Formats: sequence, structure tokens, C-alpha cells
Amino acid sequence: MSKTIIGAMTALITPFKNGKVDHEQFAKLIKRQIDNGIDAVVPVGTTGESATLSHDEHKECIETAVSVCKGTDVKVVAGAGSNSTHEAIDLAQFAQKAGADAILSVCPYYNKPTQEGIYQHYKAIAESVEIPVMLYNVPGRTALDIAPDTVFRLFDEVSNIYAIKEATGSMERTLHLKAKRPNLAVISGDDAINYPIMSTGGNGCISVTSNLLPNLIADLIHSAQNGDYATSKTISDQLYDINKVLFIESNPIPIKAAMYIAGLIENLEYRLPLTPPTAEHMRQIETVIKQYEIPGVN
Repeated sequence: MSKTIIGAMTALITPFKNGKVDHEQFAKLIKRQIDNGIDAVVPVGTTGESATLSHDEHKECIETAVSVCKGTDVKVVAGAGSNSTHEAIDLAQFAQKAGADAILSVCPYYNKPTQEGIYQHYKAIAESVEIPVMLYNVPGRTALDIAPDTVFRLFDEVSNIYAIKEATGSMERTLHLKAKRPNLAVISGDDAINYPIMSTGGNGCISVTSNLLPNLIADLIHSAQNGDYATSKTISDQLYDINKVLFIESNPIPIKAAMYIAGLIENLEYRLPLTPPTAEHMRQIETVIKQYEIPGVN
């Protein structure tokens, strides 16, 4: 697994200015991730509001991430999923051409394919590119689970499928996947259980919280990778309150609010149908943030 992209990864938010993607701000956010020990950035995933970006905007965000990370050790795992296989292939091929190191591809949503359909979807995507492919299982958003047997089949039969981002919230699922396929990289997609997943053989995380606290997420994951589970758990405990408050409304509503409150983004803008948090939730986020020393904030 040494050649694959694992470790501490950030599901980047997408900043907007007057309704358009603010690429200057986006580049600054990525640079901050690089400066604080993150192993890879993940542009235009769920946290990046990919569902409401145009295809051109989506591709421009990938290009910005690749440009900022060029010449550094930080990798780009580009969000490149769709419920339309031909659209997902187009995004995957664009990501490869743009210089992304890997792609993250969400389970096809809404049309509810069978497990055979999921297999054929991912097989077609992976075979259209040469870079590594990470599956993304998030039933809470897609209304569909990539069954373990389908994961195993894809991992065994498609050479560049190397990992799965698991956002089922199930520890048992991680145990199952690692027991049956130890070389499959299992990446935590739930910040609340980053430490438990790492302590049972997981290989990293794609974090929402690390938009705000990249240094702590990097330390949590790297400590676990080095076998220092005591330090990893201490950091996990420290992050409990922020992990909880960042999901009081649908992601990425709270994390964007937190970044705005902390002074890390200039504008608190979302794409409809997402809207700002309630006043009460804004107060809760602001209160919790005061517990932490946020890097890059004067």
C-alpha cells in the first residue's frame, strides 16, 4: 500500500464570492492545508458542494488544487463522481489529464442501480483512467450501499481500485472489509470515528474538520499510523466537541460557517438549496470554536 494515497486528507470546502467560485480564496485554503501537515486534499466532493457546481466550475476547482499542490508532497484526490457513468468517466478523465493523483468516486445516487450496476459503473470509470480510484460509500446521501462483496469484487478485478471511503458510520463494516481484504485501503469518512477506524486497521481519513483544524487531524492520523494510539486517542477526545457541532446541520453548512467565524473565508455563501445555519446553531458553532487554537488565524 506504500504507492497508494492514504493518510490525513481534507474534503475541501468551495468558497464563493458573489455567487461564483472564489479561486483566489480556494488556493489560500489549500496552501494552508499544505502548511499544516495534510497528506492530500480532496476538491469538489460533498463538502465542496459538487452537487451544485457546474461541470466547468467542477473542473476549474480540480485545476486550482493541482496547481497549488504542484511541487509539494501533498497529493490531489479529485472528486469525480456522478450517478451518470458517462459523466463520471468524463470527470475522471479530466482529473487525470489535469494532473490529479487519484479520484474519489461516489456511489451512484438516485437511480438506485443493483449491485451489478454498481460494479459495472465503477469498472467502467476505473478502466477509463490509469490513476488510482477510491470508491465512496455514503448511504445516508445516496440511499444505496456498496455491499462488501461488490467492494471485494472491484478490488480483486480492477487493478487501480485501491481504496474505499467508508461513511456508513459502521465500525463493523471497517472490520469486515479489513478482515477479508487487508490490502484494501479503508478511509474514514466520519470524523467522529477517525480514531476507532485507525485503531482497527484503517488507513486514513477524508476529513471535514481538517478544513478548520488540519494540524490536529494530521497529528491524529499520523500518530495512529506510527502505532502511537494513545496520542491519537487524546487528539480524538480533544476533537469530540468540534466534530459534533460540525454536523448539527447538513454538511457543509456548519463547516463553512465555522471557517467564516474563524476568519478563514471572507464570505459566508452557499449554493441553494443549502442555506446558512440558524442563528442558534451559529452561536453553538462560535462557542465551540473558542475551545481550539486555529492555525493560520491571527
